Amino acid sequence: MRLVKIGIASVNTTVGAFQANTDRVLDLARKMAAEDVTLGVFPEQVIAGYPAEDLVQWQGFIDHQWPELERFAKETAALPLVSILGVGVAHQGVRLNCAAVVAGGKVLGLVPKEKLPTYNVFYEGRTFGHGQPGMAESHRGVPLGDYLFQFDFGTVAPEVCEDIWSADGPMRRRAYSGGELVVNLSASPFRLGFWETRRELIATRASDHQVTIAYANAVGSNDGLIFDGGGFINQNGRPVLETPRFQQGFTSAVVDLDRTLRLRTENTTWRVDREDWVTAGGKQVPTLDCTQAVKTERQKLTYPVPAHRSFFLPAPDTRRTARVALCEDILDALSLGVGDYFEKTRAFKLFGIALSGGRDSLLTLLIAHRYAKRARPDNPGSLIQAFYMPSPYSSQQTRDAAETIARELGVPFQVVSIEEAFEREKAAAQTMLGETKLTPITEQNIQARIRAQRMWNWSNSCGGLFLQTGNMSEKSVGYTTIGGDLMGALAVIANVPKTVVMYLLDYLQETTGYEGIRKVLAKPAGPELAHDQVGEEELMPFPILDACFYLHAGEKLTPSEMRTALTAMFPEVDAERLGGYVDRFVRLFHQSIYKWVQAPLSLHIGNLDLDRERALQLPVVTGSAWLRKA
Repeated sequence: MRLVKIGIASVNTTVGAFQANTDRVLDLARKMAAEDVTLGVFPEQVIAGYPAEDLVQWQGFIDHQWPELERFAKETAALPLVSILGVGVAHQGVRLNCAAVVAGGKVLGLVPKEKLPTYNVFYEGRTFGHGQPGMAESHRGVPLGDYLFQFDFGTVAPEVCEDIWSADGPMRRRAYSGGELVVNLSASPFRLGFWETRRELIATRASDHQVTIAYANAVGSNDGLIFDGGGFINQNGRPVLETPRFQQGFTSAVVDLDRTLRLRTENTTWRVDREDWVTAGGKQVPTLDCTQAVKTERQKLTYPVPAHRSFFLPAPDTRRTARVALCEDILDALSLGVGDYFEKTRAFKLFGIALSGGRDSLLTLLIAHRYAKRARPDNPGSLIQAFYMPSPYSSQQTRDAAETIARELGVPFQVVSIEEAFEREKAAAQTMLGETKLTPITEQNIQARIRAQRMWNWSNSCGGLFLQTGNMSEKSVGYTTIGGDLMGALAVIANVPKTVVMYLLDYLQETTGYEGIRKVLAKPAGPELAHDQVGEEELMPFPILDACFYLHAGEKLTPSEMRTALTAMFPEVDAERLGGYVDRFVRLFHQSIYKWVQAPLSLHIGNLDLDRERALQLPVVTGSAWLRKA
């Protein structure tokens, strides 16, 4: 047996906080060594924080990373531990995103990332250069390139994040060259349902290439990107370990690397594929002999046996239901995003929410409170200030709902009427218009803008983080006010569809029993900017609205294609009415792009959202003839 204990770390970093980030890695490395871990795996760009975006273009930003890497090596010199961690280097005019191999007080090698994602929320091709197959260079006297590393426990093949997502990545040639343990350093953002995708991909790669894979992911939030952490160990397709998500720390497991080699000998397909690769002229990846760099201590390790003491019977099923998994993942991700933004910006003292008594502001409040319970468990409400700002159209029902949930959460609640200001602003606007009559929509917008102005005034004076509360569905069709409810310092649920907002609130009502949630849900959703407003009556049923958004913005279907899909999805709705909904959605969607670009920073939880700098990049000015059926 060749037993190896692998520690998978999730580290919450801040971009540019080089010393603090390294201190966190050092702390985990020492704890790993104290628990007899042989190999410690840390996330991508863990020294610099991720994503650094265009900061990578500053030489000073790159130069600050190497001294911290050397400090890490020096302070772990006495540990019988091999560490692999992410670092950026500047090499001959190119920035490289590398996995650094450290042991015995030295940086033993650097392996650059080869596959640079430049899609969705990623822009790495803009700033980093590609590692290359066969690359064999030196950086500051350290081997830099396409290398394997031989230690006294086995042969390690480091790689970085996207390299594992490509079927044409470096894993294949490194496995054929003798790599047994593939170590992938990742900073992969949270996306709904993506955990299962990661698990399946890693299992597939480990099986295809007959290797053990150790995968570590970043945790925490930087700007609007949320990293859920979590990691995996998979041996030749068999799951060994899944680590906790949404929290910093490490988890470890023991594997027998002799098993990886034995399974290769049994797998004739892998052997034949390797022979074909060699025959076709496949170039061997060189192996650096690091056996003298560190003597690992593995004598205390014991053979990995199932906790339930059976190799044949299934372990107890601890999986969550699909509903619980969806809701808890979203709530955990968004509360992590809110909390990290609050803490890492170092600009705010508390949260401020304009609580309307409606669904969106309620969910935003509950997410902020979820974070506050972790940050101040003794008095979470002290981190939040809620304001109810009634106009002539506000109902007693929504006021009661807002007051009730604030009381249940222990959140300070203040009523500040905008009626007088509303009348004053209407009069001023009418004076400016002269003979032109003030429109009903302008009256609605005036109310929203007064509320936003007051929230900004409060924020400026007390250091409050003004949370924007709008959802993705209504934002997609411009059912929001520039300078009003579109405003805020951070948009918490701007990428959460309205149907999901309501689903989450139903879940939270069931799990918490808050009376305030029940009261909010008892009234039809509407902005209360005019008499008897109901959102679905002014727009369309929210399930149809969200379906339109997904089909048009996500699947890129034209209006005629959308009608076909929606007819199958909603057979109970008249086809002509569905067609009207589609036309209305598409028209409003493209007319509203100019609003999105003025919206605040938003938290990302999926592959599809309306942050123009991150996901759906659409021109503000565009013709619409192409939308009509040819």
